[in-house]
Amino acid sequence: MKEFFKRLTGGNANEDVRNRWLVKTLTALPAGLRLLDAGAGELRNKPRCAHLDYVSQDVCQYEGKGDAHGLQTGTWDTSRIDVVCDIVAIPEPNNSFDVILCSEVFEHLPDPLRALDEFERLLKPGGKLILTAPFASLVHFAPYHYATGFSRYWYEYHLPTRNLTILELTSNGDWFSYAKQEILRLPKMARQYGDWCWPLSYLVVAVGLLYFALRTQSATAIDVANFGWFCVAVKK
Repeated sequence: MKEFFKRLTGGNANEDVRNRWLVKTLTALPAGLRLLDAGAGELRNKPRCAHLDYVSQDVCQYEGKGDAHGLQTGTWDTSRIDVVCDIVAIPEPNNSFDVILCSEVFEHLPDPLRALDEFERLLKPGGKLILTAPFASLVHFAPYHYATGFSRYWYEYHLPTRNLTILELTSNGDWFSYAKQEILRLPKMARQYGDWCWPLSYLVVAVGLLYFALRTQSATAIDVANFGWFCVAVKK
């Protein structure tokens, strides 16, 4: 029954699609390259980099509970991070890495453009930046949540100004994907915030799932919104 419901709802489409893209992109890298996982957190991507010279970095401030607002994880273990420092001041020489991976981190940075500057400094010429960041996300890891809305135009404007040529810019879902996710989230949110009519939220979900099952899949709405963008860029 659990697997049937997952197929019906699409599961966690945002994370599932992103994970598949990361696996494909990271495993395609030639063996032996030196990779920096910037903002590595609990090292979720480390197993995907077994063929690489993997170095993890994180500021290691978040512990799982934050300020108790928004979405929190409860626990968060960064005890295995290699380099503990600010992401905008990583103690490595210029041109130190063949690849920099930074996945779902920029929303937690007060100034992500400074991080881009640091990545440009650390990448070797011809080195690759693998970057994902949310276009539409709920507040999580508060108080370390500062931004969302990283659109395709953000990448297309800011990366070239830092000697980074975009090789790939792929949408993760579209507005309809995001709307479906939030409809499925409605019962939990209704109960959590004390709506007296929360049982009706399940009816909304049922009607919503029927709509998404019947709608045409030929047209996408990535020009309006999505979960985020998958980006690969190379340093000139």
